[in-house]
Amino acid sequence: MLYTFGIRVASLQNKKAGRWLKGRKNWQQNLQTALPEQRGKTVWMHCASLGEFEQGRPVLEQLKQQQPGLFVVVSFFSPSGYEVIKNYKGADVVCYLPMDGAANARHFADLVKPNLVLWVKYEYWYFYLTEISRRKIPLLLISGIFRPSQPFFRWYGTLYREMLRKFTHLFVQNKTSLQLTESFIDPGKITVSGDTRFDRVIEIAGNFQPIELVESWLNKSEKVVVAGSTWDEDVKEFTHYTKLHPEIKFIIAPHNINEEEIADNLALFPDAVLFSALSTVSHFTDKHILIIDNVGMLARLYHYATVAYIGGGFGDDGIHNVLEAAVYSKPVVHGPEYEKFAEAKELIEQGASFEVEDALELEKILDKLFTDVAAYNVAAKAAGLFVHAKTGASAQVVEFIYKNRLLTS
Repeated sequence: MLYTFGIRVASLQNKKAGRWLKGRKNWQQNLQTALPEQRGKTVWMHCASLGEFEQGRPVLEQLKQQQPGLFVVVSFFSPSGYEVIKNYKGADVVCYLPMDGAANARHFADLVKPNLVLWVKYEYWYFYLTEISRRKIPLLLISGIFRPSQPFFRWYGTLYREMLRKFTHLFVQNKTSLQLTESFIDPGKITVSGDTRFDRVIEIAGNFQPIELVESWLNKSEKVVVAGSTWDEDVKEFTHYTKLHPEIKFIIAPHNINEEEIADNLALFPDAVLFSALSTVSHFTDKHILIIDNVGMLARLYHYATVAYIGGGFGDDGIHNVLEAAVYSKPVVHGPEYEKFAEAKELIEQGASFEVEDALELEKILDKLFTDVAAYNVAAKAAGLFVHAKTGASAQVVEFIYKNRLLTS
């Protein structure tokens, strides 16, 4: 109730909070209308936001490939996930997850009638997990990752541990997660499968489709920095570098695509061109900074990078997806907040990624990568090898589902 009240207050000034509320209005009626009475086996996959959807997507699509008649419901908590994926053709229904509560959980389960529930990575809702468990519906956690600092492993974590026990099986990313959870969960219910995002980024790279306007703008430039999912704190760190190096082309893809964010970027880079203007600006190749003002393109943009900069590392939440760039064998650079992300730490250990604390360190690293060919090649090769060595997590989840007849009984 307090969370909902806070959202209502925030929605008066915050568009995202407004979408959160609007998306849940009349949810029961809307969901009932979207769900046919006669349908095949139903899989419900819940994702916090867009990143988690991309993590669960390979599992979902492998299931659909093996069982084409499968009915798929995808739910989101965040508008940033729902708005991008609401027209995803691989799902029969895409919806918001109503606020956690006993009544909402019961009504949602009554309507969806899932035969299998997939919960991606995190975001544990007590009443939903309890209702699924009470109905004895198979419930799998995909790509879970745990750290000692989380509530599950603290003295006050009884309720959190109870939520984890609701799962039929946990697929976790690493051995640390196994060691932490097996102290209160039967180790036979936990599998170290790795991270399904590796499968997804390899699939995206394998299906790469050129972006013609970007290629025309680059005009065979030899040095390109693609800065993805950036926040204000990120772009401020390399504004000086862009001024020093007009011979390098910079593609900046802000994390939030809204008028205010685009305006802030244009204020920092007044000579930049917007992607939406590329088709109308006749002499845009003399511009060396391109700002992306749409969504859904970033994973392909990294293909054009010489070096990739991943945003979020100067904020409390940490960096965004480093794998989308590394899969193309691109050296990765990011800010200091990355400790929550195992893949980022491993990339640094492999010499494929570089942490920077400030603008001076960023300039030093970029200069080295652009001038030292041997060092660049070592980092680039390490990035690609790292990603391709980590595939197969999705197949393990799918194999478990069919081996245990969770969709065929």
